[in-house]
Amino acid sequence: MTADTLARTPGDVTPAWLTAALRRAGTLHDATVTDIASRRVGHGMLGDSVQFTLSYDRAEDGAPASVVGKFASSDPVSKATGASIGLYAKEVNFYRTLRDTVAVRSPHPYVAEIDPATSDFTLILEDLAPARGGDQIAGCSLEDAERAMDQAAALHGPRWNDPSLLEIPWLMPSPDLSGFLVNNFPATIAAFRERYDDMLEPEYMAECLRFAERVPAFFTPRAIPIAPQHTDFRLDNMLFDARDGADPLAVLDWQSIAVGFGMLDVAYFVGAGLLPEDRRRHEQALFERYLEALKPYGVKDYDRNAAWRDYRVGILQGVFTSIFASVGTVRTERGDRMFMTMARRHCQHAIDLQSLKALSEAAD
Repeated sequence: MTADTLARTPGDVTPAWLTAALRRAGTLHDATVTDIASRRVGHGMLGDSVQFTLSYDRAEDGAPASVVGKFASSDPVSKATGASIGLYAKEVNFYRTLRDTVAVRSPHPYVAEIDPATSDFTLILEDLAPARGGDQIAGCSLEDAERAMDQAAALHGPRWNDPSLLEIPWLMPSPDLSGFLVNNFPATIAAFRERYDDMLEPEYMAECLRFAERVPAFFTPRAIPIAPQHTDFRLDNMLFDARDGADPLAVLDWQSIAVGFGMLDVAYFVGAGLLPEDRRRHEQALFERYLEALKPYGVKDYDRNAAWRDYRVGILQGVFTSIFASVGTVRTERGDRMFMTMARRHCQHAIDLQSLKALSEAAD
């Protein structure tokens, strides 16, 4: 990385900078960007995303009419959270090295740069508009959930149980991260309770408190089939009917990519994306669809009972995220609505499927 390859804020993206960036990417050859129009897009809590519409001095095949830029959050609290647990570096490295080894549909990167000293980063990505953005609060249809199951398998299947994943330093959690999260979770749950005790129903707050007591077990490693794990696989990070319907679904926001068990992504999506009554009606079919979608990638030995236990344990990721992310990002009205919606759905999911019991069984 050099100073001229990194745009630390959307305001640093000028016509000259973008012309040079697209030429380095091999996307632009003769044309020059002459003007840029920008607008904020997305609901990212830990990063700022902007759509740039481009004007050129001449027509050129392959020159993008628009791109999407992603940058570190302008909010100091959110930026500190993203930097301290390596989320920005993970997303940049996903686009640099991991994206092309899996089959999940995600934007093509033109620029993926980060300053390790400051955690400022620049992603200039393919614009997949027009598309229909997922809405975490509204939920989704069964058809959209089925598309999500197919894309989950496309992420996990190509590198299912691939031991080389464990040799990618940036993909592995920091040796101190689990300890940090566990040791600081009493303060995290206290802050969550103080902030949301008057908003979250007592039965769901009680489930959060029960989970908080089991956080050490949740972060204890156990024998699982490993895969690239999105870890925040939910509607706000998805675009449906992308590129005017050419792609049924594209997945965004790779800040939480990790090595883990793929069923966590499946349970997390189903619990957050469907209204409880729809989830109860359709989750067995969605679970089976995911297992079937893995088979073309050669995954045919995933024991169904083990998979169902992994699914039940994976539900707890939603409970964890509802607590941790809500107190680690700048507070907004939409953020409160989203996190409370997630907390209600994930807690009800955990209650329905006795996820804390499954966690105890998995630890035995």
